[in-house]
This record gives sequence, structure tokens and C-alpha cells, in this order.
Amino acid sequence: MLGGTEFVGRAVVEAALGRGWDVTVFNRGRHRPPAGVRPLSGDRTAPGGLAALADGAGEWDAVLDTWSAAPRAVQEAARLLRGRAGRYTYVSSCSVYAWPRPAGYTEEAPLVEGAAAGAAATEYARDKRGGELAAVESFGADGSLLVRAGLILGPYENVGRLPWWLHRIARGGPVLAPGPRDLPVQFVDARDLAEWTLGAVEQGLSGPYNLVSPPGHTTMGELLEACRRSTGSDAELRWTDAEAILGAGIEPWTQLPVWVPAGGELYDGVHGLDVSRAVATGLRCRAVEETVADTWEWLRGLAGAAPVREGIGVDPDIEAKVLGVGRIGS
Repeated sequence: MLGGTEFVGRAVVEAALGRGWDVTVFNRGRHRPPAGVRPLSGDRTAPGGLAALADGAGEWDAVLDTWSAAPRAVQEAARLLRGRAGRYTYVSSCSVYAWPRPAGYTEEAPLVEGAAAGAAATEYARDKRGGELAAVESFGADGSLLVRAGLILGPYENVGRLPWWLHRIARGGPVLAPGPRDLPVQFVDARDLAEWTLGAVEQGLSGPYNLVSPPGHTTMGELLEACRRSTGSDAELRWTDAEAILGAGIEPWTQLPVWVPAGGELYDGVHGLDVSRAVATGLRCRAVEETVADTWEWLRGLAGAAPVREGIGVDPDIEAKVLGVGRIGS
């Protein structure tokens, strides 16, 4: 496991340990890996940073990589491990598909032009596609598995989307709930992504797979109601139409995480994936209630605040203005 201490990587490591697998974790040592792994330290962005993985470090049935920046980091690791690992699994993103993406798009949809496999960092979509190209360059189409994930939620989330909603609803009072209540949304719990990925490795799968919950798995209403139940909050969810939200200058997806207005290119792009290929090969998604409850339990056990990326969450004054109430406590 390249990484293995944060969010998706940690979920994969814990799932692999749960299956009784022998796990080696290679990372920079900023976070402690789960107990039971063989730790190797190095910074893949630094000259000589992969020394701990050089010849003599071992051989593996599979490698899993979640890298999201310069594709050359994937290229260098894949080249180094070629011949000493059976399969290279790269956790990519549905962002690699060219825009606009039609509703129900499959793995055959057009792709962005990827950054060269040996390139420095450019921008997220091109870098992720470049990472895919780097994996295939060294392991071939038959020896590489490309997990094109959609929205990922669950414990250890280091983006802050579900944590923001949980904390906001826990504060109580009137909450700006973006409608419609029955708007279908797609996400995958990091633990379900991990289990499918490990199962795919066992099956010897290769090529690209869209990885998120099937359409209709849950709705915006079910997600926010689960937040209210898990936190025990008396918050009042005030369902508001998209026109009022957009008219106030509120950004979908970031300032109101997960939500995007129905019927547009953005909605089709992030909540319109066809995942029939993954479902046919074993994808199973837990109920939204479980993802929300477990994330809240994780948040409550943290010594400090959960990480939240800049731009996540709506300003309390703007929320209050849309709802026509006094300022909502931050």
C-alpha cells in the first residue's frame, strides 16, 4: 500500500488486515499506520525517496496506489515495482472523463487528455488520468486495475463534506437543506470501495471501473435526515429550491457539500455514473445510515477538529439570509 494512513488508503489497509492479508505500508511517516502492517518510510516526491522499495525490499501480489498529484510519482513507483508485484491498482477518479458527461456514462465515455506519465503536477483531472497512464505503462492493460471513484464519504474523510454536514446539523436550529428532498445522490463509503477493490484484486480484474453507489441508493433527504438522527439534533431542515440557493451566490458541491442542482451538466457529472460493471463484479454499498453514524462516531472520538478543505461549507450569514432568520451560530 503506497500511503495507507489516511481516508481511502487507511480503509484499504484495515480491510486487507481484516482479510488476514500481509500488508506493507510505504509512506512519509506523518501518520501512524494501523497496527499489524510492515512499515516502510520514504517520500516519493524527493530524490531517492523510494529507496525503501528498491530491490531486496520484497515482492507483493498486489500494489495499491491512491496518489493524486504529479503522475511521475506513480510512474516512478510502478517502474520500480514492475516484476516484483503481480498487479498495480490505482485509485483514480471519475474526474478523468471529459466534460460534459452524459447521464448514465460508463467506462467507455471520452476521457480528458492526461498529463504525461512522467509529468509534474498540472490539475486534478489530468493528473489522475496521467496516473492511470503511468500504471498501465509499467504493468500493461491486463496487469493494472483503475478504480474511477465518484464521491467518497465515511470515517477518516479528509475533505470535510460529510463532517461539515454533521457538525452543522449538530448545532441545531434552522438548516438550509438544498432541495428537492428526494434528489438522488451517489457516493461510496470508503470501506465499501476498499472491499470491492480487494475483491477485484482477488478476481484478477483489470481495466477501468466506475466506483460509487448505484443510482437510487440514497437521496439528499435521506442523507441529511441520517445526520439529524445520528447527532440527536433538534435541527429543522428547511428544504429550499435550487433557484433561491443559486440566487444567493451559494456554490453547489462545495458550499453545500454533496448537493448539486438536478437537471444540469454538473449533476450528471457527479451523480450520473453507471456502475453496473462494478456491481456485476461484487460491489455492495452499505446503507447511508451506517456511513453517517460511523462518521459521527469517528468525529466525536477525535482529539481535535476533523480536516476540512478550504471552501467547504456555507457562511452562516448567507445561510441565515436565505432562510430569513437571524444569524446562525458558526
